[in-house]
Amino acid sequence: MRVAKDSVDVRMEIPGAIIRQRTGFGTVRGFDQISGEYFSLSAGVDTTPLFQGLEGDLCQCPHWGFVLRGQLTTTDASGAQETVNANDLFYWPPGHNVKVTADAEIIMFSPQREHSAVIDHMIAKVKG
Repeated sequence: MRVAKDSVDVRMEIPGAIIRQRTGFGTVRGFDQISGEYFSLSAGVDTTPLFQGLEGDLCQCPHWGFVLRGQLTTTDASGAQETVNANDLFYWPPGHNVKVTADAEIIMFSPQREHSAVIDHMIAKVKG
């Protein structure tokens, strides 16, 4: 299925971040539907405060993706870090936070129900 970026619904927009999510984008064994997502993120964005209140204060949803531009670093529960750069494919297992080192655009594929719950949690955090 081909979907243009501008056809993907914006789920959240705050200074420094635009999150787009296309639901019903396929299935993954062991999960229900998956969603295809575009994230546009400015350097300095840190998910740590947005994930507070989730299990372990971390995103517990796995993601598969590709970095179009920029640089991001994930940190897991043990403190291990991994940095992804432009043109890298990536898999982020459950239990991570993300910090954006350089303005970035990424494409991700995530289990729809699980990641929608994380995005809804972030939206509620921003609304306060």
